[in-house]
Amino acid sequence: MPTGSTGQLVGIVLTSLLVIGAGAAMSVYFGRRAKTSQDWLAANESLPLFVVVITQFAAASGGGVLIAHVGIGYSSGWSVFIYEGCVLVGFLLLMLIARWLREQRFTTVPDVVTRLFGQNRLLTAIAALAALVVPFGWIATQFVAFARLFGQLTGIPLPVLVAVIALASLAFVLPGGLTSVAWADFVFGLFKITMALVVALYGIQLAGGWTHVTQVVPQRLWGFEGITAVGWQQIWLWAAAIIPGTLTNQLYYQRVFATKRISDARRGLGLSGLTMLISGVYAGCIGLAVHAMNPNLASQEDAAGWLLTQLPSWMLIVFAAFLVSTIVATSGAALQSVTANLTRDVYQNIAGKQASERRTVALSRVLTVAVSIIAAVLAVVFPQALPWLVATYAYSAAALAAPIFLGYLLHRRRHLTPATAIASMVAGIVGCGVAQVLDTTVPYAVYGIVTSAVVLLLMTVATSSKRADAPAPAVRSEIVRER
Repeated sequence: MPTGSTGQLVGIVLTSLLVIGAGAAMSVYFGRRAKTSQDWLAANESLPLFVVVITQFAAASGGGVLIAHVGIGYSSGWSVFIYEGCVLVGFLLLMLIARWLREQRFTTVPDVVTRLFGQNRLLTAIAALAALVVPFGWIATQFVAFARLFGQLTGIPLPVLVAVIALASLAFVLPGGLTSVAWADFVFGLFKITMALVVALYGIQLAGGWTHVTQVVPQRLWGFEGITAVGWQQIWLWAAAIIPGTLTNQLYYQRVFATKRISDARRGLGLSGLTMLISGVYAGCIGLAVHAMNPNLASQEDAAGWLLTQLPSWMLIVFAAFLVSTIVATSGAALQSVTANLTRDVYQNIAGKQASERRTVALSRVLTVAVSIIAAVLAVVFPQALPWLVATYAYSAAALAAPIFLGYLLHRRRHLTPATAIASMVAGIVGCGVAQVLDTTVPYAVYGIVTSAVVLLLMTVATSSKRADAPAPAVRSEIVRER
């Protein structure tokens, strides 16, 4: 049942449609900059630093922040900053290879792997699958997050709301691919940062002010000790899952590939990681505020939904705009990322098909619609199965982390072979699966990554010869220069 009056419902629907319409209009406007298929797939090295920073934030802070992170703040206080900090650490580690990534003019993560180990269709196929499962899971997650939150607000059935957010995501992607997504996310990202801080402050005020919150909420949550209130075992589990997941998430790589200046590649990641702490401010403040008002919720993930029932009409309408912008920015970015894999890796590299610029863009748009439909159907049929998103992170990291980072460290000294990468990736997936079946205490992603790394090192010693002059891999035929 809806939580508000008829007037509130009308306001929420109109505001949501206004935000979606504004996003679609921006996508069409910025999409005119996409002149080639490379513009559509990778924004063709066109994004200035300030856009890269904000669009990384907009892509990373989606429905999970709205529900799961607020739940962490509700039950464990400032521990939510540990979660966001793990993302920051992942960005800082990515900075180590960011300049090289940008210099090589990649389009997708499989491009990185094949540049290090050599062209091979099986290698490309495994890398493409490992790269696309996470953003695909993100799409379905955002669809369900939108449907659940707005279903509680409006009483509209879940399938209808999933269809609405799917169409909104398509409106972001279809005009210009990553070019339109990145610029629209930039505008929405600025709105999200502003609204996150406003809503956080309002939530504390609604709870009676910070003084009242500290009086009724246990100090172990809001004090300095709140940073570790979730417990060291959970902190270790987060670090083991989130950092590797961040290191292998194609959405973040794509924005490095798209930086206008090579020198911006590292700075963009560092600054983007710092902006993620804003999500911690929002989730922590809202979680603590709800805890102060209602400490007896059945589930910590009910905190965000319960807050909606307490907001006055004007704030509920504003909050609805915040929810829409948050979710559609992430779903659009994830949708474009999956399409880039299918077009670049499956169609062009695995199938060996080549098409004109116009046909490539047309194919990308068709694939975008198809992926959106599949994700929407899965979100409607299996909304309770979305915790499997955790598994996609684990298996993706198990397959990709060692080949990308160890491969980068070794490529100047050894001639690496496709067989080495294939063995490493398969070993990582198998190791991850065995640990999951055994229900190990240590996250199964760790077992997969370690297994992958060991096999890669052994295969490198057994099959790879030393480079005579230790040169760096040749840059593509285009001359790479600072722009």
